[in-house]
Parts: sequence; structure tokens; C-alpha cells
Amino acid sequence: MDNSTPTIKKSAINYGLILGGILAAAVALLYAISLESLTKWWLGIILFLVALTVGIVSVAKSKSILGGFISFKQAFTSYFITIAIGLFISVLMSIVIFNVVDTGAAEYLNEQVIEITRSMMERFGAPEAEVEKALAELEGKNNYSVGNQLQSFVFQLVFYSIFGLLIALIMKRKDPNSIN
Repeated sequence: MDNSTPTIKKSAINYGLILGGILAAAVALLYAISLESLTKWWLGIILFLVALTVGIVSVAKSKSILGGFISFKQAFTSYFITIAIGLFISVLMSIVIFNVVDTGAAEYLNEQVIEITRSMMERFGAPEAEVEKALAELEGKNNYSVGNQLQSFVFQLVFYSIFGLLIALIMKRKDPNSIN
């Protein structure tokens, strides 16, 4: 490990804190302003793009710190640390809001998810038996429980890591003067 690794890790941590602040603020603001918006598909896309952008900026900053050269491992590490910290802060905010502050909001959102699912399945012409089966599964599930949110965190981390591998591959640049 070279001397610059702690510096790029510190930078990635800082970007992770920034990302976490953005995502947590978005959840808190939407909770306060329009709870229903937390069920909208477009919100997920916007937050995904924000996280992806901050991850890319983190890798670019790390590359800059290293003088324009970055290994695949360093690039992926920078991205992963940023995303992991950002998502974790967001999940903590959601856990606090929906399991401590306002459990009724979690119940309301779960009901909204059930209605959205019913509407979507009916729109696509799913058989009534399939619709009822899917809704029965959803009715017994609390998407906002601590366990489900932590499980979601792990799945999101894996999903974002796939993009991180691609970003690291694109951003890596070997120093032509290095011996390796």
C-alpha cells in the first residue's frame, strides 16, 4: 500500500458523508413535505443518478489526488467507500423516521405500495389469482422494518458495486513511469 491510499480513502469518506447528507436530507424532506412521493419510481432514478454522480466525482478526485493516475483497485475502493457510507447514512435516516419517529408513516407507505402494485398488475392484465397472491405477500411484509431496510442496503450496495466496477475500469489510468 502506498502513502497516498489513506488520502484517497479520506477523500472517499468525505464524499460518502456528502452523499449520505444529500440522501438523508431527501428522505427527511420528502417525509415532511410529501410522504407519497417516497413511492414514486422517478424518485429512485433521481437518487440513483445522484449517488452515481457523487461516486464518479469521488473517483475523479482520487485520481486527481494521485496525480492523474489511478489503479482499478484504488478507483473501485474510492467509489465503494463513497457509496457504502452514503447509502448507510440514508438507511439510518429511514430507520429512525419509520421505526422510531413515525411508525404510522411506514404502515401508510406499505399500503401505498400494495395499491400501486395492484394497479400496475391490473394494467398489465395479470390474472386475478396472481394479483391476489402478490398482494397477500405484500400485506405480510413491512418494507420499512429495520431488517428489511438493512437487507435493502446490502442489495443496493451490490447493485451500485456493479456500476462501480465499470466506473473503475473506465477511470483507471496506469502511470507510464511506474515499474509495474
